[in-house]
Amino acid sequence: MHSSDSITAILAVSLVLVLSPHFSRLLRLPTAPIEIIFGSVLAIFGIISVENENFSLLSDVGFLYLMFLAGLEVNLKAIFKMPKVYIVQSLLFLLIMWSLAFIFGLIFNLATFLILVLPLISIGMLATLSKEYGKELRWIKIAFLVGTLGEVLSIVALTIFEAYSTVTSTEDFIAKIALLVIFLGAIVVLYLLFKRIFWWYPELKTVLMPSSKTTDGRYQDLRLAMGLFFIMIAIMMQLHLEVAFGAFIAGVFISTFFHHKKELEERMSSFGFGFLVPIFFIHIGASFDLRNIFISDILITTLILLFLMFSIRLISAFTLSFITEKRQLVLIAFSLSMPLTLMIAVATIAKLHRGINEFDYYAVILASILEVIISMLVIKLLMRKRKETT
Repeated sequence: MHSSDSITAILAVSLVLVLSPHFSRLLRLPTAPIEIIFGSVLAIFGIISVENENFSLLSDVGFLYLMFLAGLEVNLKAIFKMPKVYIVQSLLFLLIMWSLAFIFGLIFNLATFLILVLPLISIGMLATLSKEYGKELRWIKIAFLVGTLGEVLSIVALTIFEAYSTVTSTEDFIAKIALLVIFLGAIVVLYLLFKRIFWWYPELKTVLMPSSKTTDGRYQDLRLAMGLFFIMIAIMMQLHLEVAFGAFIAGVFISTFFHHKKELEERMSSFGFGFLVPIFFIHIGASFDLRNIFISDILITTLILLFLMFSIRLISAFTLSFITEKRQLVLIAFSLSMPLTLMIAVATIAKLHRGINEFDYYAVILASILEVIISMLVIKLLMRKRKETT
């Protein structure tokens, strides 16, 4: 028998899934912040609860699937084909940004967890900008390159942070990092091996992912992708490493070697952002009590995070002046200032391992939402002004 509370929660979550896209179009904002706010409001009225095991389980799966989709946006072959000057400038941008995050973090006496949050980059929201303004714009292309490299670096940092949070001694931490390095080395070897195999036997790609026109081909690509997704999760669980990193690598593998299956990414994204991922965001909202945002400590930390996150990106963006116009630097900086998913991921891991106090957790969630709203508004205003002057 199912309790009336469970039925009410299912109905409420279903309504959020249906209505959030409409509110997104109405407010001209991504659905993620809206789903987080809805989840928080529903939790305040006791309609949903993070204590519900089934709700939490679906949220965990949604988070891992989100990391998998993040990996699907990374194409290593496309990165390696870029001119070296672009890659060098992008790496310089990331080096300066991470250095500034560390320096400013020490100046403002921030916790280690909050310092890690400052330079995070995720290209999930950047994909929304590319759909709205077009992938061919120069600043969006550069933002995607920097964002892709930055997201890979951010995922590695997330994994190291998770290792740091779960060990009790320096020896255990060193051992876990050594295991991570060995694992990354094995991934590089496998990448080179598969690159050579597919070069010699290109037809193998078609065998693994047949044409969608055939009966088997309609489902084989999904089966391979989901199979690899769960295999990597199982491997990471066995190695006691961050499971999200395994999901991310599975996505990178699919996007790098099977990028010819354009419809696969669209189908998997439709399923993820249509069902699993929103449940993760709703769950995050349910753990975020809106009534606490007026607490002075939370507001002060939120404002500090916003100021520092925007500042380090704007300063670092000047390193890209060699490969793009200076007036586009602000657009690039703000387009890389929306690491909503990774900020929430880090906050979730820190809260799970009790490496963060409640005030800082609320501050990170609030800052991640406000960053998206502010960045979207600034980019919209700059693009409108740019159209008026041309």
